Amino acid sequence: MKNRNLETFLYSTLGVLIMFGIVVAVNLIAGLPRTRVDLTAEKLYTLSDGTLSILSKLDGKLKIRFYCTQDDPAMPVSWANYARRVEDLLAEYRKVSGGKIEIEKLNPQPDTDAEDFAAMDNVTPRQIDLANSVYMGLSFTYLDAKTSIPFLPIEREKFLEYDISRAIAQVINPQRPTIGLMSSLPVFGMQMNPFMMQMGQRGQEPWLFVTELQRDFNLKQVQMDVDKIDDDIKVLIVHHPKNISEKTQFAIDQFLMRGGRLIAFLDPYAWTEGRRNPMMGGAQGGSTLDKLLSAWGLTFENNKVLADRRLRNPGVPPEFQLFVPSLTPEYIKQDEIICAQLDNVMFGWPGAFSGTPVEGLKMDVLMQSSPEAGFVDRFLVEMSPEGAAKEFKPGDKQMALAVRLSGKFKTAFPNGKPKESTDEDKKDENKDKKDEKEAEFLKESKEATSVILVADADLLHETFYAQVQPIGNQKIVMIYSGNLSFLQNTLELLTGDSALINSRSRATKSRNFTVIREMRARAARSLQDQLQKFEQERQEIQRKLNELQAQKDANQRFVLSPEQKAELEKYRKAQAETNRRIKELSKALRREEESLETRLKVINIGAMPLVVTLFGLGYALINRKRTAAK
Repeated sequence: MKNRNLETFLYSTLGVLIMFGIVVAVNLIAGLPRTRVDLTAEKLYTLSDGTLSILSKLDGKLKIRFYCTQDDPAMPVSWANYARRVEDLLAEYRKVSGGKIEIEKLNPQPDTDAEDFAAMDNVTPRQIDLANSVYMGLSFTYLDAKTSIPFLPIEREKFLEYDISRAIAQVINPQRPTIGLMSSLPVFGMQMNPFMMQMGQRGQEPWLFVTELQRDFNLKQVQMDVDKIDDDIKVLIVHHPKNISEKTQFAIDQFLMRGGRLIAFLDPYAWTEGRRNPMMGGAQGGSTLDKLLSAWGLTFENNKVLADRRLRNPGVPPEFQLFVPSLTPEYIKQDEIICAQLDNVMFGWPGAFSGTPVEGLKMDVLMQSSPEAGFVDRFLVEMSPEGAAKEFKPGDKQMALAVRLSGKFKTAFPNGKPKESTDEDKKDENKDKKDEKEAEFLKESKEATSVILVADADLLHETFYAQVQPIGNQKIVMIYSGNLSFLQNTLELLTGDSALINSRSRATKSRNFTVIREMRARAARSLQDQLQKFEQERQEIQRKLNELQAQKDANQRFVLSPEQKAELEKYRKAQAETNRRIKELSKALRREEESLETRLKVINIGAMPLVVTLFGLGYALINRKRTAAK
């Protein structure tokens, strides 16, 4: 019996040693060459074709400096792991480039050359706490061009390849792209006439987004009556094209056929237009691109304003809240790079797109309303916002507020340039006919391109995304919604190399936890209805309070009758009670989500150890029975 136990012990020890030796040998052999195996279905960890295309344009040496704080206890573990991911990806770039990329890793420490290099390369540290900061940035040098990514936020991990490829594309082609901007509104500012200037009035300054775009691009103003878009314009922004002629739509159409890219902000009710002309009593008609939209298979009703009960904006006067929806991440396509990290986008009296794109075009909905949205006649909104809000009846489906069309476009003018109808043109009718016969026009885009359509023009006015405080000769801008970021992201994407778009699409791949999302949605829906009911009661109470305040006699502005005091006190108590109930329900919803999150963590952390433990116990039990039987 003793010899048998000794034999079992020796065999077991020998088996463990052999397995240990095999594991060590495999790791040593695998570690000699730097190889990776991408087992994901979409090959997410392999460089995209777009990145390979960008790298193929390298004619000289590209130097990449990776500034990363090392061996510092202040560095968060997740950031250290992310740094290794960056390093692995850079190694992949170097390998694919065929030796044209040189990577230098630096560890900036106080009072070192590496810290000076980081400052010269515009790579900046991020503060961890009051005493510590860390580096994790990249600089790119190619010939005389240089750019940098000052810091690599871990929140953009899935866009890491896109960010690096974009920086490489910038140094390969350092010229600033030209953007065209066509608008029926004075977005470039408006000078005051001499008489009004003598009265002490100043002209209107450019909109904030124009000022911001002029810092990054060559921004070129395009008039509303052009018959051709200049060839140097890479992306055209069409903003509230009210009363746009077919001639100009043809110019836009041919711009797309030549491979240009378009961002169009259409609007059924431009609040900023009414604000500019208060004597006109509001906006005077909506805008659309009817000929182009029809050819693409889409519809935009420029006489209907969208209202959304669930996304009503409490930050504006009550009569406007339905028509100024504030979109939360749930209604923004978060896995799209131009929408990523946007947690709030505010619209103002928007419309919506409908329809199915024609064959050859693909449509992605970037932003949409809640299911509790519907249309209200624009005329009623103009005349009586309160009446329009009362008559509003929400539908039961979500509506597209921003969409992207991509693919090869076919012309909306199969018969060529539309005929002019002015008297001057009639005089030259014979000449025009001859010119039209001779004129050549494109019937299909040369290559796949993109069109982004947004159902609102007001959202580009700073009122809807920023607070601007003039202090002396300077302005302090405080951004509170993602409207401007959405435009900047879109332009950065569309002005990039087409190969860069391919790289971007890789970043949008995601694996959605649909079961978990549905569980959260059910938990939220169970309390959402009650929250909305209480919110409506609270707003009704607030409205009555305002009416009571308005009923006060002018001579007794600061004096209330006993009846008014009693009524006010009654409403204030009811308001306090309603607020208390809303807070309790909000807490219950949060507790439900936290409970769900805790259960998932427990399952994720404990499931595998539990399975292993049960397997071990079962194996030990079976082995014991076999030993006892012998």
